[in-house]
Amino acid sequence: MFKTILPLGVVIFFRFFGLFIVLPVLSIYLITMPNATPLLIGLAMSGYALTQLIFQAPFGYLSDKIGRKSVIVLGTLIFVAGSIVCYISQDIYMLIAGRLLQGAGAVAAVITALVSDLIKEEARSKAMALIGGSIAIGFTISMVAGPTISDIYGINSLFLISGILGILSLFIVIFSVPNPPQVIHHYNKKPDIKKILLNPSLITMNITNFLQKSVMTFTFVLVPIYLIGKFGWDKGELYMIYLPATILGVIAMGPASIIAEKKEKPKLPLIVGIVLFIGAYLFMASEIEYLFIIGIFLFFTGFNVHEPIMQSLASKLSKVHQKGISLGIFNTFGYLGTFTGGLTGAFLIKNSSLVNFSIVFAIIGILWLVLIVKMKNPAHSKNIYIPLDELKEKPTKNQMKKINGILEWYTNTTQKILIIKYDSTKTKEKDIKSQL
Repeated sequence: MFKTILPLGVVIFFRFFGLFIVLPVLSIYLITMPNATPLLIGLAMSGYALTQLIFQAPFGYLSDKIGRKSVIVLGTLIFVAGSIVCYISQDIYMLIAGRLLQGAGAVAAVITALVSDLIKEEARSKAMALIGGSIAIGFTISMVAGPTISDIYGINSLFLISGILGILSLFIVIFSVPNPPQVIHHYNKKPDIKKILLNPSLITMNITNFLQKSVMTFTFVLVPIYLIGKFGWDKGELYMIYLPATILGVIAMGPASIIAEKKEKPKLPLIVGIVLFIGAYLFMASEIEYLFIIGIFLFFTGFNVHEPIMQSLASKLSKVHQKGISLGIFNTFGYLGTFTGGLTGAFLIKNSSLVNFSIVFAIIGILWLVLIVKMKNPAHSKNIYIPLDELKEKPTKNQMKKINGILEWYTNTTQKILIIKYDSTKTKEKDIKSQL
């Protein structure tokens, strides 16, 4: 599995490093730009998320039709173009245009779908944790590199680095990322968007992605402004908080993955993450320096516990023939959250207080917890892998529909395997095999 995931992990590292490297310093830089307003600052911080949310679902749908790797290459080219525009920008308006173009290269859902194609469901949380680890490593390095490089070469140089890393990603995708297996679906081949949107578990995961990304972007608007503006930190010192907080979060990923997969309790890490988010903002609302820093550590731990499990669950809940569009919708909600969080952070700085936000978020967090608790446990879904040469004859559609508890089935023609997903609360593996 590691050999399969490694090239994608590097691509993810480059993409998110390129996005994260500006986060520690961008809000401070934007405040000093001519014509900067809270709205324009919010757009520059989270504008890329606006185009991400517009293009996630179409790119996901396109990847279901023409292939994952082709769409990843297309999206990466668009991201590189956006990075170049940001690099040459001379005012906040051109910078916003570049950020919007960066976001139009919306391939996060496609990469998640490709991981799902390449890795068996039982190992997917571990794979997502490795991908999450790549993101966390990129984040950790960027928190040190961003302030340091921008102090020496200026903010614009960070966008040039993003573009160069995007070009390197193209070569990795084309020459190192494995091609996904060919799959034949034995039922309705057209994605049913209505069913995707109305699936109760997917609704919960979409809302979860929206709220998590909202609070993440809000935090990155808020933290540097408070540390520098209120507590007197230097821009080059921000890594002293970001680095240990991220390391703590990465360490927390391991136990979270074990609980989700081996203990078959995937909802528990999500619940713990939400509790940590609420606690983080209750601490930060004090606006006392050491309590504010404790809040940052709680937030980073909660985020890293949350992210890989959330991505894994979204992929497990998506049917194989519509995984691209389903994960596209899931990521659309996430980037809508990113956009909302950026605007909320910019508005709060000008018009409200952190205490008010923390109270509102605590109430939202409690409702969020109720949603997660009520969600059906995805661990009840199991898979059977049957080599085609062990079957006397290929099961018919009518035959499979008559077996109680089967959720979906498809043939991996590359590996010559029939995969059957079933609800373990309704049937057992031996009962299904006895009817084939």
